[in-house]
Amino acid sequence: MPKLVLVRHGQSEWNEKNLFTGWVDVRLSAVGEKEAHRAGELIKEAGIQADILYTSKLSRAIQTANIALSSADQLYIPVKRSWRLNERHYGALQGKDKAQTLEEYGKEQFQTWRRSFDVPPPVLDDASEFSQTGDIRYGDIDPAVIPKTESLALVIDRLLPYWQDEIAADLLEGKTVLVAAHGNSLRALVKHLDKISDDDIAGLNIPTGIPLVYELDAALKPIKPAYYLDPEAAAAGAAAVAAQGSKK
Repeated sequence: MPKLVLVRHGQSEWNEKNLFTGWVDVRLSAVGEKEAHRAGELIKEAGIQADILYTSKLSRAIQTANIALSSADQLYIPVKRSWRLNERHYGALQGKDKAQTLEEYGKEQFQTWRRSFDVPPPVLDDASEFSQTGDIRYGDIDPAVIPKTESLALVIDRLLPYWQDEIAADLLEGKTVLVAAHGNSLRALVKHLDKISDDDIAGLNIPTGIPLVYELDAALKPIKPAYYLDPEAAAAGAAAVAAQGSKK
């Protein structure tokens, strides 16, 4: 039976500072490292043996995966990385304080940029210090494909081909697949798997560092609702994510 384990990276240094991060490459905070370690413990305690790991090209997801797999004694499994698993590109919001952005633009505009399905933030200028223009990790990608802002709908557009061509192919072979990625790339994947509507997806928040497990049938449809390996911590973590804009 195919099994899919999703892990949002642990708290990053910019999560801790309540900044819009997107494609900016920041590392885990001390709290995030502990969360990643706990994720690995939960995987080990659940008796889950991963066959392959997928991560984004961003350090915080890679760190989370490495720490978790070390804790689970599974560092040896093969790894695939793709920009298609990167966080949503937050455009000109990247590097901005969420609470200050809320105060400056008001709740309606803030929530539209942060949680609407198909409205991206303003485009990020190539000259910005938070731009990915010229970033060597994307040197093998057509520059015209690299986003300068994204909505969740655009994240889905660039993620689903990778899901279908790579991740699903491993699952169809009966493998247990671990994906270490980001809040919005994982929301995109959960939306697809659980058939969540464009309106309802706004209310979905994924906590950091708590593995979410899908047990799938031969058609890669969930045979039962996905479950967190620590439901209580996941509920608290999701609530914390929902409240980020109001943090000072």
